[in-house]
This record gives sequence, structure tokens and C-alpha cells, in this order.
Amino acid sequence: MLDWNSIETVLLDMDGTLLDLHFDNYFWLEHLPKRYAETKALDYADAHKHLMQHFESQRGHLNWYCLDYWSEQLGLDVADLKLEVEHLIQFHPHVEDFLAELQEGEKRVILVTNAHRKSLQLKEKHTQLQQYFDRVVSSHDFNLAKENTKFWLELQKIEPYNPETTLLIDDSIPVLRSAQAFGIRHLLTIIQPDSKKARREENQTEGFKALTHFQQIQPSKMQKE
Repeated sequence: MLDWNSIETVLLDMDGTLLDLHFDNYFWLEHLPKRYAETKALDYADAHKHLMQHFESQRGHLNWYCLDYWSEQLGLDVADLKLEVEHLIQFHPHVEDFLAELQEGEKRVILVTNAHRKSLQLKEKHTQLQQYFDRVVSSHDFNLAKENTKFWLELQKIEPYNPETTLLIDDSIPVLRSAQAFGIRHLLTIIQPDSKKARREENQTEGFKALTHFQQIQPSKMQKE
């Protein structure tokens, strides 16, 4: 699945890749609609339908990931509401061992996420994720979502990397397509971003190789096989 000798730079997504996407899915699809309905005195079904339509209109754009945008649009402090379900934040299995081993090696390891900086702060509070990275980059730093191929160019300006020797692991297929178009050679996705939802079928990963868990590519484990 992977030749570590060919990799110099490792780019890792956060939500759905390193962290269980259940927290985010539950918050945006269930908890926020419930709190929005309560605050606005709306029927839950109507509130849910309205929010889903609004969310879909921004999918793939930076606003979709921006807590400030949604706070303004909904008249709610979305960052504060996330605190109500923060206990759901957790790593996927074997991720911490994988990250610790990478950090001990010579490869440059960078977190690249579409998450808003406020989301990053909350995830860091629960996981101490940033200790494993040489750099943490949010797409909001460039005002470009990772789905935009220009993101990878902007990243290259502040963190020089050779696309031919770079690995990106991301649960988002549109993001992987964007990175592929830019020329990043080594691309992997995740078979089950949300532990409470079904594993994705092969046709849902559009030909990108998918990890079941991170032990599959942990360098020390691969050397023993």
C-alpha cells in the first residue's frame, strides 16, 4: 500500500482521518439543529431541513467549515455549542501510535485541515494532537478550502515540499482529487471516517486506496511483514 522510502513529507487531515468524524457529524446533523430549533422556537423537522439546505449550499467552500460564518448566519455561538458535546471527540484506533512513530523519524509531518482555528483549539484541548506535528495549517490561513487546488500551492509557499515525495491521507474524496490534480503522488483515504456509520464501499473511494486502520501503514509494523 505504501513505500515509506519514497516519502519525505506527510500531510495528514484531522477530522475523519485522525479523529473520529462522529463528533462532527453528530454536532452538525443532530445537536446544532436541535439547539437551533429550541432557540428560534421552531419545529425540529423544519429547523433541520432549513439547516441542511443551508449547509449544502456551502459544501466544499470555506464557509462550510467556518464557525464564525455559521455563528453569524444562525445567530448562535457555534463554538460554545460544540462544548456541549465535546466528550465525543476522540482518536481513531492506532492513530496515536502511528503519529508518535512518525514524530520520532526524519519525515516532515504536517497537519492540514479545513477546520476553523476555534475547532482546532477544541480538538487540541482533548487530544493534545499538535505535539505530533512539525506544523499545523488550517485552510482558513489561506482563505482557501483544500478542495481548491490553489490551497496546495499556497501550502508549498510556506512549507516547501515535493509533490512526488509527499503523502496525503484525507477522508475527503474531493480533497484527494484536488491534491491529485496538483500533483501530490501518494494519496490514501479512510474506509470508515465516522465509527458510527457504515464502512465505505470501494466505489465510494473513487479508486483511492483506503485504510481500515493506521497499523496498516505504521512503518515498524510494515517492516515486520
